[in-house]
Amino acid sequence: MTTAPHVLGTRAKGKPVFALESDQYLTAIARESKALAEAAAGAGPSARVPSCPGWTVSDLIVHCASGDLWARTIIERRTTERVPIELPEKPPTGEALVPWFLEGAHALIDALSKTDPSTSVWTFSPADRTAQFWFRRRAHETSIHRFDAQLAAETTAPIDAPLAADGVDEFLTFFAPRWGKDAVGVGETLHFHCTDIEGEWLLLGSDDGVTVTREHAKGDAAARGSASDLMLFVWGRVPASQVEVFGDGDLLNRFTAAINV
Repeated sequence: MTTAPHVLGTRAKGKPVFALESDQYLTAIARESKALAEAAAGAGPSARVPSCPGWTVSDLIVHCASGDLWARTIIERRTTERVPIELPEKPPTGEALVPWFLEGAHALIDALSKTDPSTSVWTFSPADRTAQFWFRRRAHETSIHRFDAQLAAETTAPIDAPLAADGVDEFLTFFAPRWGKDAVGVGETLHFHCTDIEGEWLLLGSDDGVTVTREHAKGDAAARGSASDLMLFVWGRVPASQVEVFGDGDLLNRFTAAINV
């Protein structure tokens, strides 16, 4: 099932070149779920997850399985009403967690593969109330948590560049504007630039919040790096030292502090 790329976010301006096709999201969910499961099995259920304070690998697996179940429930019911996030009843423990998670991930992929991405369903994006939202969201959620599991196992791998560039776009155009002036002050600008694949974004703070444009521009602060490093950076998985920082470093620090709460 293949559709034209779709980009989230009502405040994003500029040519959308980052979103993947639906089949690519399904492939990513399958690939990242498998890698997450392998890392979780290698780390063990009681291992601590450094990037998720207070969590063990078991907590991480239950969280991911819950998110997959939530999305699958919405997709299968074709509901346009909000479905509460609920933990699966009586999840297994110990070594049984990983195969249980994979079973749920495969069920999500199956449900999505049978769904037209343009189908109207509930999402938490006012700008996109279609199933396509869940294709994209679960791909990026799984890739970030795959990295978390690999941190617990003390072996990490970068996120695939096209997926990561789309992940940066999702974060900056959809999530970052939610923090408004807490993330970018009025008149302040932040620029993000992928160095290994096409992808540039400028964030401008105003009285109305944060406007995002996809363009090459000079910001008060800038972060440059591979798409993978930029995605991991905006999601708080790697420090600023992982990317090149230019200009007002304090502004970038305030941005990351506001969005990673």
